[in-house]
Amino acid sequence: MNIMYLDAPCLHVRGTQPPVPAGYVDGCEDCRKFGGRWIELRECLTCGYVGCCDTSPGRHAAAHWAATAHPATASLEPGDRWGWCYADRRYLRSVRQGRRIAA
Repeated sequence: MNIMYLDAPCLHVRGTQPPVPAGYVDGCEDCRKFGGRWIELRECLTCGYVGCCDTSPGRHAAAHWAATAHPATASLEPGDRWGWCYADRRYLRSVRQGRRIAA
């Protein structure tokens, strides 16, 4: 897998704002519905959907990207400030810095 670490801003997240403060969710929306388990959580920066990470059995955050084409997520783990852009296949820095996206 080719992962990019670029200093240029990601156009997919410019001006968006994470709706959910890190550490303030009950879990992966789909895992909770179907009795699954998750390892870490990701939040869609387009609509606020909360899904599990790619190392979780359900991989619901990636499934949400595939179903909706909403390109970027933010880690919801306490203390994390990074995100991921599925469209550009790159990490985003300081996603929750001042609750504004700074890709």
